[in-house]
Amino acid sequence: MSKASKEAAVAATGKPFLMRVGIGLFGLGMLAVLTVFIMFAAGLENLPIWLSVAAGVVTPLGLLLGLIALVREARAKN
Repeated sequence: MSKASKEAAVAATGKPFLMRVGIGLFGLGMLAVLTVFIMFAAGLENLPIWLSVAAGVVTPLGLLLGLIALVREARAKN
């Protein structure tokens, strides 16, 4: 696959799939972090485990996937 056809394929589809997944996971994780802060501010102490896991794991996972997609896209252009 030539360089021009790779660029045309990426431009035609928009962001790569991995980047879209990373953005989505990061957004969900940030929503979980915001929810945890609001619940703590409201005085709740016993938060659900799944919410804490989402805040602590999903956010960095989304960031990591986005960075991997960014590096792969940059290397594909060379």
